[in-house]
Amino acid sequence: MFVGHAALAFAIVGSVAVARGWPARRALTAALVAGAFATVPDVDMVYALVGVTGAVGGDALAVAGAFWSTGNVVHRAVTHSLVLAPPVAFLAALQAARPTPGRRALAFVTGASLVALVATLGGALAAFVAAVFLLGAATVGAVTGRYADLSAPQVFAIALFGLASHPFGDLFTGEPPAMLYPLDTALVTDRVVLASDPTLHLLGAFGIELATVWAAVAVTCLAMGLRPTTAVSPRATLGAGYAASVLLIPAPTLELSYPFVFSVLGVGLLGLLPRVRLVDGTVEPPDWLAAGLTGLSAITVAWAAYGAAYVFLG
Repeated sequence: MFVGHAALAFAIVGSVAVARGWPARRALTAALVAGAFATVPDVDMVYALVGVTGAVGGDALAVAGAFWSTGNVVHRAVTHSLVLAPPVAFLAALQAARPTPGRRALAFVTGASLVALVATLGGALAAFVAAVFLLGAATVGAVTGRYADLSAPQVFAIALFGLASHPFGDLFTGEPPAMLYPLDTALVTDRVVLASDPTLHLLGAFGIELATVWAAVAVTCLAMGLRPTTAVSPRATLGAGYAASVLLIPAPTLELSYPFVFSVLGVGLLGLLPRVRLVDGTVEPPDWLAAGLTGLSAITVAWAAYGAAYVFLG
């Protein structure tokens, strides 16, 4: 769901900005900022590098397993808290505002207080994760303040939405996030199960992520007045051939998703390789928009074809 977090925030904030009549550039800028903030909570996976370092030399599945098993020690706790999201968004907004001594001091006090609170409640490792989380949010806020035409209150609202929307996307995969951290209360105790069959559940979660990406594409096209259907090449239908992989790779589940995910994303290369055309003896620049949409369409066709084949053969 890494991409889905960003795509969902992008689509929702972008659609709101377009509905409010913002110019395309400003609306899409706000959407990009929301998408960036929606990815920040996953900076807690930096701790997973500890496990990857220890697994170097093993096969790809061993490295991936070490990545997740180590990262899950701290994943979906401090950085996925709806309680901590407002002060973190506030810190990001301070970084986006015009710098003054008072704002710098307030930002320092806010960040130091949050790290100290987490350290008191969760220990040194949790404090480290909190510091990385704050650094990530502050960096996005500072970049936004420098390059985006958004006020500090607007950055706060966008950052809060991006940070707070992230945990809900994780309800379909793995353990539910500790949304009320540091409170010793669980907002959601069980993962949302889309199907009793673990493979169909994974395919459903993958389909939700695809839907968020397509929603982001739709908002972009709406803001810019584009018609995406005219840009998709017939090559996207070649993704249907991926149905044969149901006989070649293990049935994917949340515990063993890598062979499916990496191979189905590879199908997108069918579209991402843009056509080279000669016009009056000169090479026409590649149409990267068409290539990207064709690649996404090929992945969607491949996902649907695999799902149909799995159900039919099952």
